[in-house]
Amino acid sequence: MNFENMNIWCWIIPLLVGLLCALFGYLLGKGKSETVIDHSAELKQCRDTNAKLQADLDACTKKLSEKPVSTPQPMPSSTSNITSSFGATAEVEAAPVPIPFDAAAAKAVFGKNIKQDDLKVIEGIGPKIEGLFKGADIATWKALSETSVASCKEVLATGGERYRIHDPSSWPMQAKMCYEGKWAELAKWQDEHDHGRL
Repeated sequence: MNFENMNIWCWIIPLLVGLLCALFGYLLGKGKSETVIDHSAELKQCRDTNAKLQADLDACTKKLSEKPVSTPQPMPSSTSNITSSFGATAEVEAAPVPIPFDAAAAKAVFGKNIKQDDLKVIEGIGPKIEGLFKGADIATWKALSETSVASCKEVLATGGERYRIHDPSSWPMQAKMCYEGKWAELAKWQDEHDHGRL
């Protein structure tokens, strides 16, 4: 490097700018006063609330421990003994009583005719997804309500890649509401949730 041709100002100006920036930064940093935030009032309030809740918990625990433990009543059996004409006794399990479908109640809530076991009532299920489930022998609300979310995802996987974006996590719950005839509850839930997502 040729120092004879170099102007002294090429050294002095950057040096002065650096010194001025360092001094200005130091003054700005020192000028800020360190404020200590006092949270003692909030801390005291939290401790008081905690003490009150602990006292309530202790009172409830004491009340529960003082109650006499009642023996559970035996549940009626869903099986019955049948004696044949030969004297042999066999136990036959009683068939579950299906919940009747009330189309008028469903129409009153949704404002349109609802067919029994129409899976498209469930938010997130359209005609093609309904076809996938019917192909997997899940054709009723009751069957779908008893299906796990993992099984629902497996059914969707059989339809191909484009069905994997669907979230079936709420479908068994919605199907149970349909099966039990809880139409107002289902409509409210669907209004509150976006596309059937939990």
